[in-house]
Amino acid sequence: MHYIKLIGLFFKTSTQAEMAYRYNFFIRLLNAALNLATGILSLVVIFNQVETINGWDLPATLALLGVYLLLGALRGLFIGPSLESVAGMDGEVWKGTFDFTLLRPVDKQFLVSVRTWHAFALVDLALALGVLGTAVGMMGTQISLMGLLSFITALSAGVALLYAALLGFSALVFLNPGFLFTWVINDLFQLARYPVGLYPGWLRLILTWVIPVGLMTTIPAQALTGTLSPLMLVLTLGFTLAALLGSGWLFRLGLRKYASASS
Repeated sequence: MHYIKLIGLFFKTSTQAEMAYRYNFFIRLLNAALNLATGILSLVVIFNQVETINGWDLPATLALLGVYLLLGALRGLFIGPSLESVAGMDGEVWKGTFDFTLLRPVDKQFLVSVRTWHAFALVDLALALGVLGTAVGMMGTQISLMGLLSFITALSAGVALLYAALLGFSALVFLNPGFLFTWVINDLFQLARYPVGLYPGWLRLILTWVIPVGLMTTIPAQALTGTLSPLMLVLTLGFTLAALLGSGWLFRLGLRKYASASS
């Protein structure tokens, strides 16, 4: 309960700070609308020429776009802002102010993961849910309870994988503060808006089992469309657990390597 109360306080204080710049809401709304429009327009152009791409039809690909937008919204809501405040450009590691975070009497990984929130990202979240709802409506079939549970499980794994990837790359900044490792995932995540099976074999391998941005979106979309095998879901869950443990270990290693600004 203590940690839940802390999350509420973090959200409240972050929202109060963000509301001081209310025109940011309209800028965020415009950015979300443009992002949504370009994503849908690209699918419309493609599927005006073909009916399916490697087994993916328009509703299934739209569902994948919805998952991609949903993960992007959650990243923009708290995962990205929190970790960027530590390991991003002009973050605490670069400025040497991470010492104050270390002094706080709370778990350090928890603190750097949920400390900063961007409430305007809730607009992106609403649009993403709208895209998912539209995709389900276009499928024309009723989703079973097992299918819904499979989708929720796969989506939770996707969110956890995104968090693990961002945490791991952020932890690398402790080892080499001169390079922003999170920029790597920023560029690769753009590839997750399309089914991972569309990419060449070597790139598909990287996007699935090395930097799993394709796994984050493709697996939940397959679960929603009923094309995900139970074995692949189990493998995804196992990989997600390993990624969470590995990123946590890397973060603790980074803390031990961190050179205090006061030392």
